[in-house]
Amino acid sequence: MARRGTSSSTGRPTGTSPSGPRNRTPQPVRLRRRTFGDVVKAFLAFVVLLVLVVGVPGALAVTVGWPLPRSAPSMDWLSQPIDVQTFLYALTVVVWLAWAQFTACVLVEVKAAVSGVGLPGRVPGAGPSQLLARQLVAALLLVGATAASLTPGLSQLGHSLEGNQKGTVATAQATPGILAQQQEQAKNTAAALAEQASQVSAQAEQGSTATHGATKYYRIQPPEGRHHDSLWEIAQRHLGDGRRYKEIYELNKDRIQPDGSRLSEASLIRPGWIMEMPGDAHGGELVENPDAHVSPEVRQQIGDYARTGDHAQHQQEQGGGQHAGEEGATAQITVPSPRQSGGTGAPAAHAQESSGHSSFGLPEALLGAPLLAAGLLAALGRRRRQALWQSALGAVGGRRGMEPPIPTGDAQDVQDALLVGADPDGVRLLDRSLRGLAAALTAESRSLPVVYAAWLSNGDLHLQLAQPAGKPPAPWQLGQDQTFWTLSRADAERYEDTDAAAPYPGLVSLGTMDDSRLLLNLEAVPGIVSLSGREADRAAVFASVAAELATNGWSDRMTITLVGFGAELTPLAPNRLRHLDDVEALFETMEAETRQRRGALGAADHHSVLTGRTGPAQHTRWAPNLVLLAGRPSDQDALRLAELAADASRLGIGYLVGTESGDLPGAAWAMEITPDGRLLAPLLGLELQAQLLPAVQQRAVVELFVEADPERDPDGPTTTPPFLVDISEQGRPAVYARLVGPYEIIGLDTPDGERSALLHEALALLLLHREGVHPRVLSSALWPRGVTEDVRDALLERLRAWLGTDPDGSPRLRTDAAGRLTLAKSVVSDLDVLRSLYHEATQGKGVDSRAVRGRLLTDALVLVRGPLLADRAEGRYRWLTHEIIDAQLPLLVADIGLALSAFHLEKDRAEKAIEALGAALRTAPADERLWNELLRATHATGDPDRLRALAADLVARSGARGLPPRTEALLDELLPAWRDGAAATG
Repeated sequence: MARRGTSSSTGRPTGTSPSGPRNRTPQPVRLRRRTFGDVVKAFLAFVVLLVLVVGVPGALAVTVGWPLPRSAPSMDWLSQPIDVQTFLYALTVVVWLAWAQFTACVLVEVKAAVSGVGLPGRVPGAGPSQLLARQLVAALLLVGATAASLTPGLSQLGHSLEGNQKGTVATAQATPGILAQQQEQAKNTAAALAEQASQVSAQAEQGSTATHGATKYYRIQPPEGRHHDSLWEIAQRHLGDGRRYKEIYELNKDRIQPDGSRLSEASLIRPGWIMEMPGDAHGGELVENPDAHVSPEVRQQIGDYARTGDHAQHQQEQGGGQHAGEEGATAQITVPSPRQSGGTGAPAAHAQESSGHSSFGLPEALLGAPLLAAGLLAALGRRRRQALWQSALGAVGGRRGMEPPIPTGDAQDVQDALLVGADPDGVRLLDRSLRGLAAALTAESRSLPVVYAAWLSNGDLHLQLAQPAGKPPAPWQLGQDQTFWTLSRADAERYEDTDAAAPYPGLVSLGTMDDSRLLLNLEAVPGIVSLSGREADRAAVFASVAAELATNGWSDRMTITLVGFGAELTPLAPNRLRHLDDVEALFETMEAETRQRRGALGAADHHSVLTGRTGPAQHTRWAPNLVLLAGRPSDQDALRLAELAADASRLGIGYLVGTESGDLPGAAWAMEITPDGRLLAPLLGLELQAQLLPAVQQRAVVELFVEADPERDPDGPTTTPPFLVDISEQGRPAVYARLVGPYEIIGLDTPDGERSALLHEALALLLLHREGVHPRVLSSALWPRGVTEDVRDALLERLRAWLGTDPDGSPRLRTDAAGRLTLAKSVVSDLDVLRSLYHEATQGKGVDSRAVRGRLLTDALVLVRGPLLADRAEGRYRWLTHEIIDAQLPLLVADIGLALSAFHLEKDRAEKAIEALGAALRTAPADERLWNELLRATHATGDPDRLRALAADLVARSGARGLPPRTEALLDELLPAWRDGAAATG
């Protein structure tokens, strides 16, 4: 994972390309001339080593002699008193063992320094001893002319042993007062690197003739004293450009490694693997085959690996005939596009339809963001349902909100893109997996580990930890090393909902690499994350991050603070998004919150918010606050912000700050967004295809939410149903589908074969969207796991043939000017008729004619035979979860029942009113308005026993929640003694 980077005053490490990574930890060895101090240090190190390795055993041999018995002791020896001589002998044995362990550490460190192959091995139980040996060996070797090339890990002295690890968090949380000193050190390091690079280049030129044709290899290092090795870092060290990691990947993909596994993803490599390097690779960690400095075991592994390379395959193809050629062809595997795998189980059809012109103009940014799209779609559905219910509590009859406005233009395209791109299953699995992990750790009385990032790859979830945290609870498993916890999709699907708090609400998607999607945990970053690039590109990243954090499904509560931008985004989630005008307002707010959080953690005796998210207090506090500052602050403000963020990760606060260049003072991690949409995150060892929300799509998304706002223009005009039918005898349709209740179709023959269910489902979707359905929306609804274009087109042809044509020869399934599929007016559903009858009764002919109103309302209620598509097969019609028809239909039926009840009560026909309300309650049993009207109608019968029985039934139905306040007030008015009866029943 990432480490704090250093940069030069110009914002770029000296000697790297302008577009390359800007805060990669430099190769630590600095070439400089030997000084007198170096010689003194080396002499002292030599003396200390001589004393400890040779002097100690010599002194023990002379002064004490052999401490162990020279013959097997008898049992009586155990009962003898311990004298001074016995105690000295026992102490001598301990000293001999310590000497042997230290000597082993010295040998291991010398071997690693001389061979140059990776980090030294660990001597069991020798943390401080091996640290001392490493420092002494390093001091001794630094006087040599070739010390830099022989000791690749010298800068990591004291950081590779468990007993001395401080972790990235501790490093990044250093006192901000030393930032100036760190910057000066960065300049010196950059200058030294430039000198080293030039010397290495000169040496390479001088020796190019001698080494021409030699293949170089690199052995992946274990995560001791560093974060995980990555192909990006290897390319940065040995090729001078991290973006050349793809060359290393292409040289080594699918070749068998020493442990029997294969390199299949550039982001997943394991310690001990061997990487063949491009010919211009350089650096002390590389070895040639054979190499006298490499152990026989490693030399054998490299030799075996070399025989599987491209040059070996080429020789085999020349002499092996057709079989070898076929083998080489099958090795060329096409990497799926990010939208196909997406890391979240997103439909494969998304990738297969993404090429050429098959997108029909839908926003590609949202098609390739399945988690963001799912969050936005779910939040939009909740907003529209809220608007419906608030409208329902207003008044009986026509009113604004019964029919949500149909989006047009960019908003319609964005809504279609959300429907196509959303992966709600991926969100559900991610949420359940993380909460299940938190619940399991709580059961084991363990704290949550610090997670820097999560990878979603083909449905599998990989958590990248800041440091090893032991064995994960089942069904989680250790991944490629001790800092990866992995959960397969099959195991994730076994998780059920739990009441555990969301453990990592700060995770947010940044983009994709190969077939994996990266989510960075912003609240765990040790300090500020900077994002450089053009203003428009940065704005697209910030909007994507803000929108996903505001609407994601794996968080409970959080605050996203938008500074100097994003005021227009607040309608997405007014309870989560907070806008501040400038940096001064940010300091005023966050300084107070930082103090409050520190105090709260201290009072609760928690070290960090993670320990507070497990245990009995998990639901009461510790929601993150993620600060997004799009504009670059001044250098002084940046340093002040870095000081404020020094302890932020422990407090659950994250900072993402924009800058024109990558030299933001005090930034812990740096990222860059390029004009072509790549997100360079060198400290993560990655080059991602960034997840973006461009300005046009951002405005369209906001428009969808604003139009659905229940508080927007509450006195505006009432809306008309999207499709009104002719309800007279002359308006009899050619095709009539009954959707309200069991699904039936009148006017068409039942299709033969297994495709009948699919055709019925496609017709139902089109009937519920008379405004038109995008072909990609249709295909993603019918095939959530993906489908190819030819299969989709074949279904549309069968559907068109099944529906047939009107008498004038026009097809009943048509395509409008925007490419959306629509149905002819001759194809009608009972839901269309139901809406038309109610609209005509309350806003048409029924307004002026009481008799017409009563007849239309009665006919409408007769059409209601149950819930929508009551007999639908399990596993089908999953697209209904994105619709609000499940909320609209009960409200519509309740409105019809209320209107018909009022119609009968006008003429004192209480029994008729009760009958109408009972029919409506069968479809809308949770509508409080129907029950209240039923109480009034029952009271109108003049039968107090019947009213008391209804009141008792209502109390029993309400359970522990109790009756709604309006119902209680109505009962107090109609039946003052109802509470006595309820108490007696209870």
